[in-house]
Amino acid sequence: MHVNAIKSCYIGPEISPEQFIAEHFFLYLGKGKIEGYDGHRKYILEEGQYCIVRKNHLARYNKQKNNGEFEKVVIILDEAFLKKYQQQHTVVHTKPLHKGAFILPGENKLIRPFIQSLMPYYEGGQQLNSTFADIKREELLMILLQHQPQIADVLFDFRLPDKLDLEAYMNRNYKFNVGVERFAYLTGRSLSAFKRDFAAIFGTTPHRWLQQKRLQEAYFLIEKKRCKPSDIYLELGFEDLSHFSYAFKKHFGETPSGLLTR
Repeated sequence: MHVNAIKSCYIGPEISPEQFIAEHFFLYLGKGKIEGYDGHRKYILEEGQYCIVRKNHLARYNKQKNNGEFEKVVIILDEAFLKKYQQQHTVVHTKPLHKGAFILPGENKLIRPFIQSLMPYYEGGQQLNSTFADIKREELLMILLQHQPQIADVLFDFRLPDKLDLEAYMNRNYKFNVGVERFAYLTGRSLSAFKRDFAAIFGTTPHRWLQQKRLQEAYFLIEKKRCKPSDIYLELGFEDLSHFSYAFKKHFGETPSGLLTR
């Protein structure tokens, strides 16, 4: 069976729709294109390529179809599975990799045969046969670690996020659509400490600051870059166009479409 026979195969718990990555996952792209962004830089994933997306990071990824088709395989490398693997195998730690959310290890001749080996166990309905799921995940992990041992320092780091520079972090990541609790966790703070530090730095609440910051960016993109509201509201952290338009008009006194046609 051809690799592209799989439309969307998941192994392990499903990915949260939030832009917060709760568990590491492996992503193989069978057909189409993915553009990823993690607050630092953009990443491109083409057909036949794969990447690892790191937990405790913010990330956004937009998919582009090829002739109307988009096919991927996603394998979740959750903490419980990784701890079990570590108990059963020797894990060698080496020099850490970069700190971005997306790791693109480069060509590995064993990856495509591995993807093809999933086919006999694939039952449809988005899931691999559960009897073989952990066995195949172990096989994948061995392939990844043999090819790039430095990945061990990413996958087997079970520490909570360190306390970060709050002002720099928020100015870099305000466009991501996650709650205040997530921002607190990712900056190494309790929710109460996050709100206290936030008020001391920005002089307002996180919710008000996030909305104002996103709306100011939206105004700039519409007025100066002539971007369509429908093209930018998701990338600025708004969940739907109507909420974005309502908030924009309330803040600036005119609708986004009105500003665009001025």
